[in-house]
Amino acid sequence: MRATSTAIAVVTGALILLGYVITTGPLYDLRVILVQWAVILAAFALLVGVFNLLGVHWSKIKNRQPGSFYSLVLIISLFATAGLVGFFGPTHPVSQWIFNYIQVPIESSLLALLAVVLIFAGVRLTRRRLNSLSVIFIVSALLVMISSVPIFGAGEIPGLGPLRDFIVNILAVAGARGILLGVALGIIATGLRILMGSDRPYTG
Repeated sequence: MRATSTAIAVVTGALILLGYVITTGPLYDLRVILVQWAVILAAFALLVGVFNLLGVHWSKIKNRQPGSFYSLVLIISLFATAGLVGFFGPTHPVSQWIFNYIQVPIESSLLALLAVVLIFAGVRLTRRRLNSLSVIFIVSALLVMISSVPIFGAGEIPGLGPLRDFIVNILAVAGARGILLGVALGIIATGLRILMGSDRPYTG
């Protein structure tokens, strides 16, 4: 059984890869069909994940576990959002209002909380291990936060704005690109290992 699943995965991956190289003929058509099947399977996997999420939170509510109130809020929000967006459509003003005045503020609050947590973690890091990298992290984060928020006119300090732009647009972007390149290389290596049958994540 494992040999069969490995053979199917290797052959399917090779056909899709060849379909991207050869852009005409039956290989291209087969690649389009296989990718469409993958999209359908991903959609069903998403539905399974949603139902599993509902089952977990409903179990918490049923057993009156700690935090069951938040589970109730999640279930009500899920059904309300799915019902309204499904009825009116994603471009209707009601759907846009939900997105702009509920989802976006929540995401912004989470990102703001993440920034505070990072600063707190950096301070704790300097207490445990004080070195040049931790100091650079704390100073850079504080400079970016102070210059981005108009508190006591800190954003108007001469030279602070260009320094923030340099950190955000050059140093941070360079680091993010390096991370993305590493992720891409890791994905390629993992894909090649799956194509060669070295890794078998589909066998459980």
